[in-house]
Amino acid sequence: MKAVIPVAGAGTRLRPHTYTQPKPLIPVAGKPIIAFIIDKLLKAGVSEFVFIIGYLGEKIQLYVEQHYPLLQKEFIYQHERQGLGHAIWTARDALSGVDEIMIVLGDIIFEADLREMIDEPTSCLGVKKVEDPREFGVVELDGKGKVKRVEEKPKIPMSDLAIVGLYKIKEVALLLDCIDENIRHDRRTNGEFQLTDGLMCMLDKGVKFSTYRINQWFDCGRKDVLLETNAMLLNKIDFASIEIPEYENTILIHPVSIGEGCTIRNSIIGPYATIGSFAVINASIVRDSIIGSYAALHEVVLHHSVIGSDTAIKGLSQSLNIGDNTEIDFR
Repeated sequence: MKAVIPVAGAGTRLRPHTYTQPKPLIPVAGKPIIAFIIDKLLKAGVSEFVFIIGYLGEKIQLYVEQHYPLLQKEFIYQHERQGLGHAIWTARDALSGVDEIMIVLGDIIFEADLREMIDEPTSCLGVKKVEDPREFGVVELDGKGKVKRVEEKPKIPMSDLAIVGLYKIKEVALLLDCIDENIRHDRRTNGEFQLTDGLMCMLDKGVKFSTYRINQWFDCGRKDVLLETNAMLLNKIDFASIEIPEYENTILIHPVSIGEGCTIRNSIIGPYATIGSFAVINASIVRDSIIGSYAALHEVVLHHSVIGSDTAIKGLSQSLNIGDNTEIDFR
């Protein structure tokens, strides 16, 4: 079993942060998104990893090599971003001869027992009911609960079951053949070579797919979802900081996550605040926000905000969405 993690996207919905930081490295509850994914796969017994990188891919590669030095891994560069199907096809040499793969999109956080999904006897799609399935790949089931059809971002959805970015594929060679056929004949959906079209080709050739229902799933491509995910994780014991040093004249309203080396004075932090390492905060109030490492805040009130690393803000009471290496003075 190999895990394939596509992380080549530009993350345009999270700009300005993704101008300088790839989306999988954006921290949530004190931990980059991609670390949640790798840790869950390792816990499920997956030992080999293929990362499909592109935009700012060198930063992702550096992070993985530094924080997971013993991981059996390979990095494949997707030079042209032409869809998820094309990303998997780009890694075809690394997947040659592999019996099974687990595809996990590199910008999602989820609660699921991946071991159960891996142990499914057939290929399997992670799914969840959503209110508006038009923004996702959608699954239609037959009367026996098996996958009948899949479609990418349909204008008129056939069901409310969205594919959540988790795929267990047993027929790896056939999937690659199906995607290759679509690329050779330039069969695109919404201008791209979609993985769902490759899956539909497999269904047409008689492959059986089951579904695995995901309890909690967050597509961390938007600020609101990012902050919602941050709050959800901080409510869990494993992610909120417990042993926190005493900061000068500062009130902490739990749950919060505070990185190492922070200097905080005369402030109120929390609830649902994630503070990156070596941040400096003075005379400020921060709640329901994510603050990057080495950020400096002075006399500000922040709520529902995402602030990048190496950022300086002075004299402000707003809701912000500010990328890395920024300095703002509202005084």
